[in-house]
This record gives sequence, structure tokens and C-alpha cells, in this order.
Amino acid sequence: MTTGDDPYPIRPVSSEEFDAFHSVDMHAFHGSPLSEDDRQLAVAQLEFDRSLAAFDGATPVGTAGAYSFQLAVPGLQTLPTAGVTWVSVLPSHRRRGVLSSLMRRQLADVRDRGEPLAVLWASESVIYSRYGYGRAMWHADFTFYRGEGALAKTAPADGGLRLRLVDPAAAMPELAKVYDAVLPSRPGFIARNEPWWRGAVYDQPANRHGTSPLHCVLAEDDSGPRGYALYSAASRWDSDTSLPDSALTVREMVAADAAASAALAADLLSRDLTTEFRIRRRPVDDPLLYQLADPRRARPRLKDALWVRIIDVPGALARRRYSCPADVVIEVRDDLLPANAGRWRLTTAGAAADGGGLEASCGPAPGSAVPDLVLDVTQLGAAYLGGIALGALATAGLVTERRPGAVRQLSAALSWDVAPWCPVNF
Repeated sequence: MTTGDDPYPIRPVSSEEFDAFHSVDMHAFHGSPLSEDDRQLAVAQLEFDRSLAAFDGATPVGTAGAYSFQLAVPGLQTLPTAGVTWVSVLPSHRRRGVLSSLMRRQLADVRDRGEPLAVLWASESVIYSRYGYGRAMWHADFTFYRGEGALAKTAPADGGLRLRLVDPAAAMPELAKVYDAVLPSRPGFIARNEPWWRGAVYDQPANRHGTSPLHCVLAEDDSGPRGYALYSAASRWDSDTSLPDSALTVREMVAADAAASAALAADLLSRDLTTEFRIRRRPVDDPLLYQLADPRRARPRLKDALWVRIIDVPGALARRRYSCPADVVIEVRDDLLPANAGRWRLTTAGAAADGGGLEASCGPAPGSAVPDLVLDVTQLGAAYLGGIALGALATAGLVTERRPGAVRQLSAALSWDVAPWCPVNF
């Protein structure tokens, strides 16, 4: 709780205050009042004890919420992580320090809960580095036109695979089996519980904006589901020529193996009556890019995805795994969480029994230790999931190397053999 002298005291909101809480977000993001169904889903997902508001008298003027997630990190590990969301300030109260107060309070709360990480999707990319968040992954959007989605002859195929159209809501248990099979191996995946699965297949007619209902195609064999795609389409026809001009958009596609991925892509990208195919929020190492006959036709467009804030430097570094040996002293700057600031020694150990990379320990460096490299907690967060090379950040002047070779050593150790990817937007 903030002090009584604070002009905008901060506290968690109650369920009875949800509409006022949402009103701040609605004004800040040019939104609209929620339908009853939208409201029920938002309330089911919201954690009110983690939903902070800054008040001007009795009126909330700024908000910041967090979800309690389990996040996959390199090495078949998952860590408790705060999923930061609902960050907004009323237009009437901008430039008064409301956002800074909320973010500082939230970081302290996350630390006190023992969560080593916080993550978010940034509404504006210039905001969150001020609070120690680093851009930790890119996503790619693909756009194909009719006839451009053919797979190469070398693309894997499995005669035992079948494709089946299913109702998305009814098939949630099968989708969850695929998703959970992929989760440990893909850094950035967030575990979904029942409310989050309801959100994944949520499909109200008022939110379709002229598209079809949400559809699902499931790839399976006799052992069970191996992949799925959630998609919708807009039915269009050229009135002058009577030619079909429909567009198909894939909301989410997850596959447990390469053959299932290829089967789903081959089906979706060859749909009849369709001239445009959009596949959104894909990992930058999407298998499809290597399965296409002409990968250039995917027209990949990069955009930033999940941002990572390290709350507990030694805890976070010790609880992921590493691609190769490293023994480095890191000097970290962190103005908002002083316990992170200082010199830490990261040392990898032998290979893990499950083949998930090298384990490591991280603790305070001896007082006489000279740092091998110096960086801000923002850059450490950017490199944490293995998708942003620490060496690239050093080339950009954001990491200072004190011992020759230290950046290369740590950059290689932090890297991971699949790019981070987060299908869950929050």
C-alpha cells in the first residue's frame, strides 16, 4: 500500500470495482464497453489481488494487473512468472507519474511473491525498457496468395496422419494435449488453465468483424492428436467478375512434430475459393519456412513479441539451462530493484540427465572479483529466453566487455536451439 501522502494512492481493486477498473483501460486504449460475455471472460481470467489501481479520490485513474503464469524457459524448465497486463492511465492524468508509481509498486509485489520473471506484450515499444523490460523475442506474420503455399517435395509426410474438422470449444482437451506436449521444449510458451483455454477459442459473433465463426482442424493418428490450427475466413466475391476472393486467417497453429506441421499447412494453404492466406504470430524459426517450395512467398514481417523483466537475477539465471559451458562474472545495473544490482558469478555444471542443457549456479561474486562484462538488467532480460543474442546487444553498444571473449562465451551459453515463441496474448 502506498503512503497517505501519495497524491494517487495505489491498492488492489475488488471484483465490485471491475467496471471502474476497465473504464481506465477503455479510455486509454480507445475501447468500448464490454459485452456481458466479454466481461465474464475478463473477470474469470483477472486476479483481483494482483490488479492494482491508482486513485484520485474515489476514482481509479491508472491501472496495472498481473496474471500468475508458468513460463517455459530454456532447458525443459518452467518458472512462475508475472504476466503484466491492463496497464493504462486516464488521458486526464498523463505525465503525473501515475504509470511510474504503478510499475514500481508492481515490480515490488512480483518480487515479494517470489516470481523471478515478469513478462508483457508492449502496447508501445518505447515505454517498458524504462522499467527494466527487454524485448526477448520476435514473431513473424506470413501472407500468401493463391497457389503460393505449395510444400517442397522434401517436406515430411506421414501416411498415418488424418485431418479432422472439430468444434474448437468441444475439442479443447485434445488441443491442450498438443499444446502441453510442445510447451516444455519451446521457451516463451505459457501454460494455460481452463479460463485461458476458453479465451483461446473465444468466438463471439460481435467480435468477428465480418469473418466466419472460428474453425479448428486437428491433425491426429491412432495414438491421438499431434497438431491443430484455429482459423476463420472472410467470404468475398468480386462483384464484377464473380471470382472468389476470400481471405483465411490462422489465429493459432501448434504441432508436436514436423509432419503434423506440414500436414496442417498443406491443408490450410490450399483451401478453395481463397485468394489470401494470413498466418499470424509465428516463431521466427517456424518449420513452415523450411517446408515451403518457395519460402520467399511467405513474405515474413517481423514484429516484437514478449518482453522479459528479470526480477531476481541469480534465481532466474540459475533456473534455466545453458547451451555450452560458461564461467563469467556479470555486473548488472538495476535502478528499480537494487537487490539485482551488483556482481554475479554464473557457472555452468555438467549436462542434465534429461538432455535439456547445462545446469548452472549463480550467486554473488567475491568482493575482489573483476566483472567480465557489464550490462543493464534490460539487456539481460532481452537475452534470457535465448532468442536475442547477447553478442548482438554488445555490437549495438548495450553490453560492455571487460574480459576479451566473455561476451561470446555468455552469448553462446544463453542461446537456445529453438527460438522463443509465445502464442498467448494477454
